[in-house]
Parts: sequence; structure tokens; C-alpha cells
Amino acid sequence: MSDPAAEIAAARRAALAWGGAAGVPRLIRARENRVFEVMLPAGRAALRLHRPGYQTAAAIGSELRWVAALAAQGLPVAAPLPTTGGEMLAHLDDGTRASAVRWVAGDPVGQGGAALVPGGAGARALHRDLGALIAALHAASDRFAPGPGFERPHWDGPGIAGEAPLWGRFWEHPALAPAEAARLGALRAPLQAAMARMAAHDRGLIHADLLRENILRGPEGLALIDFDDSGFGPRLYDLGTALVQSAPAEDLEARAEALIEGYARTRPVPADARALVLAATLARACASVGWTMPRIGPADPIHRSHIGRALALAERLGLG
Repeated sequence: MSDPAAEIAAARRAALAWGGAAGVPRLIRARENRVFEVMLPAGRAALRLHRPGYQTAAAIGSELRWVAALAAQGLPVAAPLPTTGGEMLAHLDDGTRASAVRWVAGDPVGQGGAALVPGGAGARALHRDLGALIAALHAASDRFAPGPGFERPHWDGPGIAGEAPLWGRFWEHPALAPAEAARLGALRAPLQAAMARMAAHDRGLIHADLLRENILRGPEGLALIDFDDSGFGPRLYDLGTALVQSAPAEDLEARAEALIEGYARTRPVPADARALVLAATLARACASVGWTMPRIGPADPIHRSHIGRALALAERLGLG
């Protein structure tokens, strides 16, 4: 859907499940889901119209139950809002699924003076704080009992680099030159081995998409949003996703160490944590190459950007 008037009308119809929206819904993101800023009777919220075919109703409901449990434990996340009928997920007459979460105040890190891009002590301090928050997320997740019917994707080695990865066969991206395809294909075995080592240390529910846009810095500190891709996987993969946008930085290793330092304040880490976190960063960089294939137009420069990032990081880590 690309007609702005139709987008707003769809958001208004969906908001009726929560008592209706005051004012005009504002589209703030259109990727896997169409996300709107709305004012509901329960307050300011982010209303999600879920992309058909991406997550099942059971998977979306599982995500919302988990995030509700995290919020109940005091984690700075966007707590789900029940519909007027007390449901977490609304099923609309046209087949659309919708959900709503409380608005979280703050700017994505990288905006509003909270940049992760520049190096130095400020970036490392922010990474330490983020590492501590990720540790708190994992600890709270360990206290959550998923229960029967809980359904989320698995971000393990096969889900990243197996025969049918969750985000596609990145080594077959049509923009790859033959030599590049061979280099990315050769990463599959070491990436799966590294993910297995991470999982042997600690595996459970993870956010799995800790990009800067999903990490907010507000008046009360850091907060995490957008659990749409969350699932089961090695805990260190969350640290890798938090680093992937820093992959070109000269101080990437220092940022990894800062993340690990903050994380290790309350969670155990293996002796080779830095090597594993950097491998997780490469795993996410490769997965992102696959993510672009069905979602981004072929002329968009993001394809070559993501490919170049993955290849450069592999070479930096001695795997390319």
C-alpha cells in the first residue's frame, strides 16, 4: 500500500479495536510492518499493521506475551496494549492483523546527540550501558515461561547460514560477482560453527534486531523497541546485531569489548567472547544481505552497501 490516504484510513480502521484514534495517524515506518504513531484512549501508542505472510498469528501473539512479561518486570520496552476486548492481537475484517504498544519516548541512538557512529569514550560508554541492558533483557527472559503454543523463529546456525536461512540464501544474492558469491558461500560453515559455540554457552529468547533504530535514548536512559524479529538463539547474537552498523568503524573491537564489559557485569561470558561477538556481527551482516533480496528494489545502493560490509568484515576477521 503506497497511497497515503489509504494508509491513514487503514490505520484508523485498525485503531477502532482499541477504541479509535484521536487525530490523524502518522506513518513512521513501512518495512516488515506498517507502523503508525496514534493517540488511543489508553494514550500515545505505536500501532502496527502486520505484513501478511511474515509472522503467523501465533508468532505475533507469542512476541506480545513475552514483551508484556518483560515490561511487567520493569524492562524499558514498549508494553503491548490490549484491545477493548482484552486481546493482544486484533484480526480485522480484511484479514489484516494489528497490534498496539505504548509509545516509548526517546531518539534512536545515532540521533539527538546519542551517536554511536563516532568513536571515543562516549561511544564506548554507550556500548557498556547497552551491554548491561541486553544482559537485563536476557535475565528477564530467563524468568519468563513461554508455555504451550509459544512460536518464534530460531536464529541459530541453520537459521542464519543453513540451506534455508530465515532471511534468504545470502550467498546467492543476484548482485554478487561470482568471486564474491564464492567468498560469502565459504562463510557458511564457520558461521554455523561459531553460532553453535555461542549456543553451547547460552541460548534462549533474544531480540535479534538491535539496530540503532530499535535502541532509543530518552529521559530515563536506553530502551528497546521492535521485537518483530525476536526469537530463540545464542545470547551473544544480540551483541553482534548491536554492532553490525559499526562494522566499518576503526574501533569496532573496542566497541565489542565495551558491550561485553557491560554485559558481563551481570551475565557470564566465555573466555573467547570477543571473537564470538565479532563472529555474530558477521553473521548478522551476512543475514542482512539476504534480507535485502525480496524487500529492496534492485537499483537501490543498499544492496552493494550490505554486500561490501559483509565482505569487508569477513576479511577483517580473517574469514574472507
